[in-house]
Amino acid sequence: MGRGKIEIKRIENANSRQVTFSKRRAGLLKKAKELAILCDAEVAVIIFSNTGKLFEFSSSGMNKTISRYKSAQGSPEIAQVEHKAEKQDSKEADHLKDEIAKLQMKQLQLLGKNLTSMSLKELQLLEQQLNEGLLSVKEKKEQLLMQQLEQSRLQEQRAMLENETLRRQVEELRGFFPTTDHPIQPYLECYPVERKNSLMSHSIPSPDLTCNCTVEKGDSDTTLYLGLPSDYHKRKKPEIESHSNDSESQ
Repeated sequence: MGRGKIEIKRIENANSRQVTFSKRRAGLLKKAKELAILCDAEVAVIIFSNTGKLFEFSSSGMNKTISRYKSAQGSPEIAQVEHKAEKQDSKEADHLKDEIAKLQMKQLQLLGKNLTSMSLKELQLLEQQLNEGLLSVKEKKEQLLMQQLEQSRLQEQRAMLENETLRRQVEELRGFFPTTDHPIQPYLECYPVERKNSLMSHSIPSPDLTCNCTVEKGDSDTTLYLGLPSDYHKRKKPEIESHSNDSESQ
């Protein structure tokens, strides 16, 4: 036997009314969820009990559904356009989520994890990719090492050039300012002057004779100080000797 038809009217018994409310509310929310999934519809349900308690369900978010509801009341065409745009964005978002999941799985496989679901061909392809990646890493590493070596060589050359420049500057400074560890001796100490005393027996030396003795010394500093030529004393020697002989004869 099937169930009889129930008259739709307010239930007078409070307990029966509460039980019926709970059962029908659960069934309504279940049907709304199934409708949203099966028909790809945006469904929202809002229920207030006789005591003021709120029960709700929304397949896309209650605030979003209410906002769409308000827009549809003002201009149904605009609401449809917005709905299509939102639906397209939702599809793109789902597509991006799938791509992210695939990339995460690929990353785990490259790290050697989650390999149980891979076939032999997929494992061989993964091995080839890893070998190619390792070769690229080695080439990049070698390139960086060569660059560092070249930079070190250039820095060494610059340091050598700077040292050479500083050495030349020091040598130039030493040339301008000679060292004075050994003081320079006076001229007379380096080249002493030999003095010869000419004594005349039983006579007083005359001024001419004294001048004769002074002139006869070729290395005398007096001749140098007077600015006379070096052969001056040779030319004057015969005259001085003749004058000296005349004095003796007198």
